[in-house]
Amino acid sequence: MRSYDKNEAQSTEEFGKSLDEIAREGALKMLKDALEAEVEDFLGRGRYQRSEDYSGYRNGFGKKRKVVVGSGTLELQAPRVRDALVPFESDVLHKYQRQSDEVKSLIPELYLHGLATGDFELAMRGLLGDGASLSAASVSRLKEKWEDEYNSWRRRDLSSHKYVYMWCDGIYPKAGLSDDKLALLVVLGVNKNGIKEPLAIFEGYRESKESWGNVLHDLKERGLTDPKLFIGDGALGLWAAIGEVYPHADWQRCWCHKMRNVISYFPKRLKAEAAFYLKEMYNAATEEKAISLINDFAGRYAREYPLAVECLKKDQDVLLTFFCYPREHWASIKTTNPIESVFSSVRLRTNAARRIKSPRSALFLIFQIILRAQKRWRSINAPEMIQKVIDGVKFKDGVEVKEVKQRKTKREMVAA
Repeated sequence: MRSYDKNEAQSTEEFGKSLDEIAREGALKMLKDALEAEVEDFLGRGRYQRSEDYSGYRNGFGKKRKVVVGSGTLELQAPRVRDALVPFESDVLHKYQRQSDEVKSLIPELYLHGLATGDFELAMRGLLGDGASLSAASVSRLKEKWEDEYNSWRRRDLSSHKYVYMWCDGIYPKAGLSDDKLALLVVLGVNKNGIKEPLAIFEGYRESKESWGNVLHDLKERGLTDPKLFIGDGALGLWAAIGEVYPHADWQRCWCHKMRNVISYFPKRLKAEAAFYLKEMYNAATEEKAISLINDFAGRYAREYPLAVECLKKDQDVLLTFFCYPREHWASIKTTNPIESVFSSVRLRTNAARRIKSPRSALFLIFQIILRAQKRWRSINAPEMIQKVIDGVKFKDGVEVKEVKQRKTKREMVAA
């Protein structure tokens, strides 16, 4: 019989481990290596090496602690440094940190999916190992922290930033026992670098002018001046508030909402046909072509479907505002899709979490989900064009209008 050597026995033992065990061991090794590399970089020398420039020295390890990461619960000791001119602080593992950011983001997700506060301890232990338990009291404290974070965020100063495009929408979390139509009013902006940022998440009542006015006045008081373009659906309260608070800003009516509204006036047999003509307008290369298509649509359907034509024509001007902005940005500013896509998953989760007792609780949870989702948002196309919009450069049909310098006459040159 063939005998196994020590290495083969060890290999067989490794294969006997579960996938989770292998993942945890690999994560632990990588984390230890990263911490050691940080210390070497901080001291400017490796372990057992000497250096002429004294910058402190290693002093063993800190107390054992359990850290919960996506692959499970890891037990480790962080390296310590003594007598350094500047205290050593790890960027990989922060002081007193017990959970990774990914695990923290899991908590509001589970909560919105319907996990009760008292169930977290068992659920976390089952997902991430025995060291990952989270008591009901810990979850309650975490929710209080979310409230504090939200309050700090909504009061932050905006005066040092420029925002050009502003998407506005209201979402209705199915939370609380009241029949009142409470909404969360949301404003998403694009900064001068083309990055999307949530700027406001407020409680409001039925998207009224007063509610939207409170949101916009708050933004203005915190330093948000002169946004160029607001994009929104047909909520009259929103447009009335914009006209009052930011009277110089342009308006862009969401094409997706408008197309759905227009198509709703047609019988089923004609909906696809109407949608085809509306999409032609939406994709028109010039404002002149879009107006021509709108007029053709009106001539075709005004007699039998006057309400559909009226629905389209009444917002014609604000549907075509995008032609005055860079063509590269049209895909983003024609509709409220940037904000719709952000909140589609939020809507699903809050609709499922019927046990949330108050919209206030839903507000803090949604805020946490948005903050985590923000890291995955892509910037707007051609972000370099944003500065031109800020500088007031004129665009016609999406193309920059170049100023033509007139040549001087001979008489003007002689006079000069």
